[in-house]
Amino acid sequence: MRMESEKSRRVHSGEMLATVLSSAYFFFILCAYYVIRPLREQLSAAVGSTQLPWFYGATFVATLALTPVFAYVVSRWPRRIVVPVTFAFFIACLLAFYPFFLRVDVLGPKTLGTVFFVWVSVFNLFIVSVFWSFMSDIWNNMQARRLFPIIGIAGTLGAIAGPILTRTLVPLIGVAPLLLVSIALLGCGLACVLLLGRWAKQAQPEQHSEAEQAMGGSMWEGLRQIFANPFMRTMAILMVLGDMIGTIAYALVIDYSKATFGGDAVARTAFAADMDIATNVLQVVVQLTLTRYILARFGAAWVIAIWAAAGVSVCLATALSSDATSPVIGAMPWVALMLIVTRGLVYGMFSPAKESLFTKVPRSLRYKGKNATETAVWRAGDVISALVVNALNAAKANVALFALIGGSAIAASGVITWRLARRVEGGEYDATTDRTGGAIAHAPQ
Repeated sequence: MRMESEKSRRVHSGEMLATVLSSAYFFFILCAYYVIRPLREQLSAAVGSTQLPWFYGATFVATLALTPVFAYVVSRWPRRIVVPVTFAFFIACLLAFYPFFLRVDVLGPKTLGTVFFVWVSVFNLFIVSVFWSFMSDIWNNMQARRLFPIIGIAGTLGAIAGPILTRTLVPLIGVAPLLLVSIALLGCGLACVLLLGRWAKQAQPEQHSEAEQAMGGSMWEGLRQIFANPFMRTMAILMVLGDMIGTIAYALVIDYSKATFGGDAVARTAFAADMDIATNVLQVVVQLTLTRYILARFGAAWVIAIWAAAGVSVCLATALSSDATSPVIGAMPWVALMLIVTRGLVYGMFSPAKESLFTKVPRSLRYKGKNATETAVWRAGDVISALVVNALNAAKANVALFALIGGSAIAASGVITWRLARRVEGGEYDATTDRTGGAIAHAPQ
C-alpha cells in the first residue's frame, strides 16, 4: 500500500520533460508578475482603500471588454496560436508602458498609477487563467492530482523570486527597467509554451490533435456558460466569495500601510515586497507538504477542508486580538498575517485542488467559461467587495467585524467546494449536463 501511494505521487516515466517545462512556464510568468506587483501595491497604499472601488471598477470594465475578445480568439484559432498571441499582447503592453515610467510627469503619478493598477490586474488574471487552461489541456485528472502540486511549487518559487528581484534591482537600475526584466521573463515563459506544444504533439498525439482544434462558437459563449452550466455557476460563486476574503484582507493591509508609512513610497514598497515573500514562502511550504500528499492520496475535497479550517482560524484570531495592528511575528501585525495566511493558502492549497477539477470538464469550459469566471466575474466580485468594504468603513466597522466577515466567506466557500469536489471526483456530477440531466450545448471540439 505504501509503495502504491508513493507511486501515485511521483512523476512517471515519459512525464519528466513536460513536468519540467510546465513548472518552468509557471515559474517565469509568476516571476514576471511579481517583479512589477510591488509597484502596483505601493500605488494603492498611497491613496488608501477608499479608492479601491474606482480601481476595481476600471479593472472590471477592462476585463469585461477583453473577455469576449479572448473568447473570439479561442473560437477561431487553435491553442498553438492563442497562447503565444496572449504572451505577445502583454509583452507589447509592457513595452508601451516603458517610456511613461521613464518620464512619469508625462501622464502624472496618479494617472499612471491608475492605468498601471488596472493593467497589472488584467495581466495577472489572463496570463494565469491561460496557464491553467493549458495545463488542463495536456494533463488528465490523475496526472493533475500528482503533478499540479509540483507545478504549483515552481510557480510559488517564481512568486518568491519576483519580489526578491525587485528589492535587489530597483536601487541599482531604477523603476522603469523592471518592466524590461518582466518582459525577459515572459519571453522565457513563451519558449516553454512552444516546447510543451512540441512535446504534446509527439507524446500525446490523439489528445494533442483534439486540443489543437479551434473550438468554434460565439465570442460571448464564455459569459453564457457561467449561467448555463452548473459547474461554472458554482465556480463563479466561489470566485465572488474569494473576492470578499481577499478584498477585506487587502483593504485592512493597505490602510495599515498608509497609516504606518505615510508618504514614504520606498517603505511602502518594501513592506509590500516583504508580505509577498512571506506569503509565497508559506505557499511553497504547504505545497511541498500538505497539498502534494493529500491531493494525490485523498483528492481535492480534503485539501479544501484543511484550507477552510486554517483560513477561518486566522480570521478568528485577528478578530479576537486586542490590537490587530500591533506586531505579532517580526514586524507583521495580525492584519498582515491574515492576508499572508489566507492568500498563501489560497494559492498553496485551494487553487491546485480546484484546478484539478477542471481536467474533468470539456475544453470549451476550460478556455471560455473558466477564463470568463477568472477575469470578468473575478473583477465584478472585486467591485462588489470593495463597495462592501467602503460601506463598512462608513459605518465605522472595526477590524474584528471585517475579520469575522472574511472568516464567514471562507467557511461558505469551503462547504461549497467540498461538496463540489466530492461529487466531481466521485463521479456523481457530470459537468457537461444541467441539473435535470439534459445536455448543455457546447461548441464543436
